[in-house]
Parts: sequence; C-alpha cells; structure tokens
Amino acid sequence: MQISRWILSAAAAAMLTLGAGALSAQAAEKIKIGTEGAYPPFNTITPDGKVEGFDIDIANALCAQMKVECEIVTQDWDGIIPALQAKKFDAIIASMSITEERKKQVAFTHKYYTTPLALVAPKDSELTSTDPAALAGKTVGAQASTTQADFAQDVYGKAGAEAKLYPTQEEAITDLQNGRLDAVISDKFVLVDWLKKSSDGCCKLVGDVKGTETEAGIAVRLEDTALRDKLNAAIDAIVADGTYKKIQAKYFDFDIY
Repeated sequence: MQISRWILSAAAAAMLTLGAGALSAQAAEKIKIGTEGAYPPFNTITPDGKVEGFDIDIANALCAQMKVECEIVTQDWDGIIPALQAKKFDAIIASMSITEERKKQVAFTHKYYTTPLALVAPKDSELTSTDPAALAGKTVGAQASTTQADFAQDVYGKAGAEAKLYPTQEEAITDLQNGRLDAVISDKFVLVDWLKKSSDGCCKLVGDVKGTETEAGIAVRLEDTALRDKLNAAIDAIVADGTYKKIQAKYFDFDIY
C-alpha cells in the first residue's frame, strides 16, 4: 500500500514537473516588444489606440520568422531602457540608434535600417545650410535622450545655438510650427515623412547633417544573448526573402537598409 502511494506520488510529481516545463515552453513562445508610439512613421499610436508603423511591422515580421507571438507595449522614450532592464518587456524596437554609450546598458542586434540626421526650418527661413556656423544665434529643437539631442547640444550648442529639448518629437515639431524654434534636428526619414504628410507646407528640409549617419538596432538586456542571436537570424532572413523590402515599400520610396 505504501509502495503504491509512493508510486502515485512520484508519478504526480513527474506530471507536475512536465506541466511546469510545458508552461515554461509556452511562456517562452511570447516576446514582449517595447516601443515609444510617438515617432511616425516608425511607431505611432492611432486615435483608436492601435500601435502601428515601420518598427511595428518589422517586429511582427521578426516574430513570425521566429515562430513566436509578439506583444507590443508602449513606453515613454526617457524610460525605455530602464523598463527593458526591469523586464517590463524583452526587446526594444523603437528606431534606437546604436551608440557606444547605449552599448554599456543594452545589447544590440544587427542594424535594421540606417539614417542620417537632417534639419527642418520654417519655409521662409534664411537657413540654407546645416553647418554649425549657420545655426549660431538660432534655437534648435530636438527630442531629449537621442543622438539628435546630443548633436544639438554638443555641436550646435558649442557653435552658439540654443538647444531646446522635448520629451517627444511631436512636441518639438509643434513648437517649430508655432514659431518658437528656428529649426528642428531629427532622423531624416521622420522629417521627410512629416513634411509630406502633416506639415501643411509650413516648413522646408534644410538638408542632411554631415557625418551623422547612424544605424538603428533592436536592444535587448546585456545577458540575453540567445534572444539577440535569434533576432539577428530573423533580421537576416526577412532581408533575404524579400519581406523587409515589402515592409519598406509601405512607408518609403527609397532604400533605408
């Protein structure tokens, strides 16, 4: 009798262990992706609360390639790396530039697109150059905690411009439209999209900012090397099979890879 009870207990324990393993495997099949939701056309929140954009389509394509479920969550830009480190999500797909400073905090995949910075100004502005000397005495807006913010402060600021930083790109653009800024510096593709779709003809593209081309990558926690490797393989796969080009064509009429 005692032996039978022991056998039953052992069997039950084994079933529980297998069940826990199955649950862990199921949990591993879902990846949470953090994005900002305020950086069109890469990531934005629609009036009905849906998150969409190039970053989101890329995220979904990568998850499909890895055969995992994707859950997209939004996070303010300033807190996006701390939220990743706090395990609120597993990866950041939010047009994050790969920089040496960020590499101290997160691990990056291969690039999934490349962009230079550019400058926009009111259409009647006298600005015709993005050189630092041309911005002396001007007020230049940028989104805080970005490579463009660093350039506005460290390069334009030292040349005599005032750098004004904002929590989101949209707030910087709003101040430009309302005459509170002389120019805004940002990723070229973001500015080109805004000029085409939402600027109402208020502004012009001054030009690319020389020497500022950067690569955008997917960020994961430093220790999550296995996930980084899977994402790298998935990026390579969607570029090779044409999926990337199909997504790109939805947003851009030129190559951004």
